[in-house]
Amino acid sequence: MTFIMPTSRRNFIVKSSLLSGLMLSSALPTRAETNKKPVESKKETVYLWEKGSKNDLPTEESERPKLEIYLPQQAATNRRCVVVCPGGGYYGIAEDHEGKQVAELFNGHGIVAALLFYRHRTHQHPAPYADACRAMRIMRNNATTYQIDPNKIAIMGFSAGGHLASTVSTQPDLYKDPLDDLVAKVSARPDRVILGYPVISLGEFAHIGSRDNLLGKNADPALVKQLSNHLQVTAQTPPAFLFHTADDAGVPVQNSLLFAEACVRHKVPVELHVFPKGKHGVGLAQNDAHLKIWPQNLLNWLDQWA
Repeated sequence: MTFIMPTSRRNFIVKSSLLSGLMLSSALPTRAETNKKPVESKKETVYLWEKGSKNDLPTEESERPKLEIYLPQQAATNRRCVVVCPGGGYYGIAEDHEGKQVAELFNGHGIVAALLFYRHRTHQHPAPYADACRAMRIMRNNATTYQIDPNKIAIMGFSAGGHLASTVSTQPDLYKDPLDDLVAKVSARPDRVILGYPVISLGEFAHIGSRDNLLGKNADPALVKQLSNHLQVTAQTPPAFLFHTADDAGVPVQNSLLFAEACVRHKVPVELHVFPKGKHGVGLAQNDAHLKIWPQNLLNWLDQWA
C-alpha cells in the first residue's frame, strides 16, 4: 500500500512497507466502548506554582496555571495517567471538548487524567512549556498519592496543545524554570505522547495564529526552527499516537505527517490515523459517524502499554 497526500508544494508519499508500526487509515473496525456513559469522576485542583510567584500571577485573560486531576472512582494501583493539554491557539483553553470530556473518557477506562490549564495569550514561550513540564513533574512526583505508575505518564495535546505536548516530548530539557523545585527530583519526559490534529511545524505548514501568540509576530528564525518539533524527534522521543483529517482547514495535515515520518526515521513507534474528512477542533467527535472511532483506536493503543 502507498499512502499519498498532496501538499501545497509536492506530493508527500509514505510506503507502508517501510513504516513498521505506522498506521494510516480512513476507518478501522472498532468496538463501541467509547459510547459508554461518562463515569462520574473525583476531581481535585492543584496549582502549578506557589501563590504570589512570578509564574502564578493571573491576568485578565487567564487564571492561575493549574491541574484539574480527574480520578477514577474505582480504586487501583499502578494506574496509567495522561496529562491533557487542550488547544486554543495559545490564545485560550478549549477546556470542555478537548479537556473535560477527554478526562472523563479516560476515567471511564481506569486512567487518571490531569487537565492542564497553562499560561497563554499574554504569556509567550517559555511560559506554556514551563507549565507543561511542571505538570509532568507534579504527577510523577505524586505518583503514590494518585496511585499511578511513575513510568506510565503520557502527555496529550490538541491543536496548539499538541504543539505544547510535542515540544515536551521531543525536548523535555529545553528549558528548566528556576522556580521549579522538582527539576532535580523527577523527569518531565512523558512515557507516551498523544496528538490530535496538532500544530507541529512553526515554519512551513504552520498555524500562524499559534506561532504569533507563542513567539510574537517577528519571531527569531532560530527559535522557529527549535520549536518546529518534527525537526526535534530523536530515538529518545516517546512512542506516539496521532490523528488528523486530510482536509483540516485550520492546521494542515502535513503537521502530523511530518511528525510521523520523523518518528519512523528515528525508529520511534508511532501510530497515525488520517481520516479523509473532518473539520478542525472536533475533540472526541462523538457526533461524527465516521470520526468517532478515533477515541477507541486510542484506547486500543493505550491497552498495548505493557
